[in-house]
Amino acid sequence: KQWYQRRVRGERAPDNIATHFLSSFIAGTIATTLTQPVDVVKTRLMKSTGGGVSVGGIVAEIARTEGLAGFYRGFVPAWVRLSPQTILTWVFLERLRILLPPV
Repeated sequence: KQWYQRRVRGERAPDNIATHFLSSFIAGTIATTLTQPVDVVKTRLMKSTGGGVSVGGIVAEIARTEGLAGFYRGFVPAWVRLSPQTILTWVFLERLRILLPPV
C-alpha cells in the first residue's frame, strides 16, 4: 500500500541496484514476449524447404494447427538466454552512469 501511495504522489523509485535489476528483468521478459512470435515464424520460414512458402502461410499454419501457444514455442529457452543479458547490460550501464561523471 505504501508503494502505491508513493507512486500516486509522484515519488520515483530509488536509484539502486535492486531497482535496476527488477526493471531489467521486466524489460527482458517483455522483450522476449514481444519478439518470440516473430522468432518462431522466422525459424519456420528458414526451416522450410521448397518454394511457395510465405510468411502469411506460416502464420496461418501455426494458428490453425497449434493455436496461439504455437507462436510461443521455445519461450523459456529464449527467455533464459535474453533475460540475463538484458539484466547485466542495464545493471552495468546504470552502475557506470553513477560511477562516471558526465562529460
